[in-house]
Amino acid sequence: MRNIHVTPDPVVLEGYQAVMKPSQYGYSLRAVVGQDLIDKLEEERTDCLKWAESKLKNPKRSSLKPEPWEEVSDGKYIIKFSWSEDKRPPVVDTEGTPITDANTPVYAGSTVKLGFIQKPYLLRDGISYGTSLKLSGVQVVTCQGGAGVDTGDLDQASVAELFGKTSGFKAGEPNVEAAGTPSSVEDDF
Repeated sequence: MRNIHVTPDPVVLEGYQAVMKPSQYGYSLRAVVGQDLIDKLEEERTDCLKWAESKLKNPKRSSLKPEPWEEVSDGKYIIKFSWSEDKRPPVVDTEGTPITDANTPVYAGSTVKLGFIQKPYLLRDGISYGTSLKLSGVQVVTCQGGAGVDTGDLDQASVAELFGKTSGFKAGEPNVEAAGTPSSVEDDF
């Protein structure tokens, strides 16, 4: 039974994203996570590597690949995922409804919750090994285009969806509020 890691709070996508439609290199996702998640992954990686080391042809000549995360600032790490069409993880909105529109702007700056596993691997050469992260699923909490919210080819109802309830993005239920009217108006007395 693999341990599925879930980001308890939404994480921010960072850098180039190919979540809804593939780039020339296939699908990819990069997100920033905190130290607490990395501590769990590092602990788990030890066991994963023991498994991979038991399968090595020649342990003395083996080559351990770097972990699938990278520290970008103190206590902040980028985790990276990539997948092919046949291994696409489900992508859902905040209600759990599948997001099927490939034009949904899930780009850098978007916030998502991630479910994923870490698994050991051994390359065909029999000497290179390490661990990789595999997405089990993505929940889109907020969408973000390249420079601010991407309205691209979205129609008025789709744009309204992006600004709907504060709880997060819903693919099928627009909730429109008049511009400039905060959801809770407070008076200073």
